[in-house]
Amino acid sequence: MPKNVVIVTSSLRKNSNSDALAQAFARGAREAGHTVEMISLKGKSISFCQGCLACQRTGHCVISDDAVAIAETIGHADVIAFASPVYYYGLSGQLKTLLDRCNPLYTRDYTFCSVYLLASAAENEPNTVEGSVHGLKGWIDCFEKASLAGVIFAGGVTASGEIARHPALEQAYEAGKAIG
Repeated sequence: MPKNVVIVTSSLRKNSNSDALAQAFARGAREAGHTVEMISLKGKSISFCQGCLACQRTGHCVISDDAVAIAETIGHADVIAFASPVYYYGLSGQLKTLLDRCNPLYTRDYTFCSVYLLASAAENEPNTVEGSVHGLKGWIDCFEKASLAGVIFAGGVTASGEIARHPALEQAYEAGKAIG
C-alpha cells in the first residue's frame, strides 16, 4: 500500500551531504510507489518555541511562520525522514528548532508511525551520530504511535558532494525502497 513520505532536510548548505542522503532515500521511496514530498529548511522562517503551551489546548501554534505549515505536513505523513548534518555531535539547530515547533502535533491525531534519521558528519567514528539519534528519539518518544525505523549515517564527509561514493547513499536508497 502506497505511503505518504515526507522528507525534511535541515542543512542550509547548497548541495549538502545530508541533502544527498535525502535525495537517495526519496528516489528509493518513489521507485517503491510511495508519494514523496521533500521540504528543505533553507530560506524558511522558523522561530523558537516560546514554551507557552497554548498549542496543547488549541492544537495550533501561536507563532505565525513557516514551521506551522511544515508541522501540518509532518502530521499527515505516514513516514518521516529527517536529514541533518551532525553539528557538535547533535542534530542541526534548524532541525531541533523545527522539532520543538511540532509540539502542536502532540495532542492531535497525527498519522506518522515510522521515522528515519539521515545524517552526515565530518567525523567518522561510530559514536559520532549517537547524540543526533538520542535527540530525535527524545522527540519520537513523545508520540505513542511513532518509532525510529532506521538511521543512515555517512561519516567522514565534509565538503559538499564529498558523499558521492559513500556507501550510505545506497543504504538510504534501499531504506526508502524498503518502506512497507
